[in-house]
Amino acid sequence: MTPVTVRSYRPSDHSAGRRLWSELTNEHNEMYGEPAEDGGEGFEEYLTRLDLSGLWVADHADDGVIGLVGLIMRDRAGEVEPVVVTTSHRHKGVGRRLLRHVAAEAKKRNMTALTISPSSRNIEAIRSLHAAGYDVVSSIELTLDLDRHQHEWQREGLELHELQFRS
Repeated sequence: MTPVTVRSYRPSDHSAGRRLWSELTNEHNEMYGEPAEDGGEGFEEYLTRLDLSGLWVADHADDGVIGLVGLIMRDRAGEVEPVVVTTSHRHKGVGRRLLRHVAAEAKKRNMTALTISPSSRNIEAIRSLHAAGYDVVSSIELTLDLDRHQHEWQREGLELHELQFRS
């Protein structure tokens, strides 16, 4: 297996960061039936966040930057946003390495907890995060569908406290 190192983001990683951001956004859009193609423009705004505490990349010896993870400050806690691994390198431990790295960085900053908010439809991400130790439900975000977006809601949603939710 070709070595992968996790290191701090550098300005020379910008195009790879945009590509990964675009991949993540387009997958999310597809998951929710949104037609919009994203070229990674949101990455530019993300880089200007004042609460961005750190940004790291997974650097593959042959393929270059294949993953990205960020840490957002939330008082004494942190939020992992985003975490993305390019499709061709998933299921190889890259995401787990990024998550371990961001947790170590949060500990160095004396943070008390880390949160992450995967899309409710992204079962693969939820399973991976659970396996990585993210097993405490700390908040819930509910949506009232006002027909502004014509989603096909998944019938098999989520049951929580004996209530059924769509996802």
